[in-house]
Amino acid sequence: MVEDEKKIADVTLAYLERSGYEASLAETGEQALKLLKNGFDLVILDLMLPDMDGEEICRHIRSHSDVPIIMVTAKSDEDDRVAGLGIGADDYVVKPFSPRELMARVEAHLRRTRGTSASRSYSGGSLIINSESMEAVRDGKPVTLTPTEFRMLQAMAERPQTVFSRHQLVTIAQGYDFEGYERTIDAHVKNLRQKIESNPRQPVFIKTVYGMGYKFIGTKDED
Repeated sequence: MVEDEKKIADVTLAYLERSGYEASLAETGEQALKLLKNGFDLVILDLMLPDMDGEEICRHIRSHSDVPIIMVTAKSDEDDRVAGLGIGADDYVVKPFSPRELMARVEAHLRRTRGTSASRSYSGGSLIINSESMEAVRDGKPVTLTPTEFRMLQAMAERPQTVFSRHQLVTIAQGYDFEGYERTIDAHVKNLRQKIESNPRQPVFIKTVYGMGYKFIGTKDED
């Protein structure tokens, strides 16, 4: 994350780390250019920096990398957005922004760049998740999931052992504009377990973390 406003940086980094990501902060363009040499999966880039424009950093990144870039700025004019996207940004978020919205956008961009395989296998092939058909296969038998169930399962399976709060799962399931009740997630998880667990009372894939949420405890098979 390239951001010189401490409050915004602290809140965003806390959300990223709570969501299971490793994140680094650069407060100036110079720091950003040095850090970027280490390689990252995604860049959150403020445009108003004390020593150089974020646009310059964006151009530098695009000269050698296709890593997803989310621009964050107080510039809200349509022309500014078009210009930002025109120089290579993948997304554009205007300040002040909701951290939940930003996390949803981060997850969406990372999901698109995580490998090219449509099918992923877990726990010795006992569960297979196919992103194209939006289906799962449990012990060789196809399982049809609703779009909400599939999005939740896919997101959790991509980050095994990461605890997802109900709040996070609402965002994943319905999008960042959805103002639903977090307790509806419990019903979705119950339905999901009925479909993918041999014994829903003793789950081997989706574990309840009491007082916190849920996590995927299956193990990803080698490609």
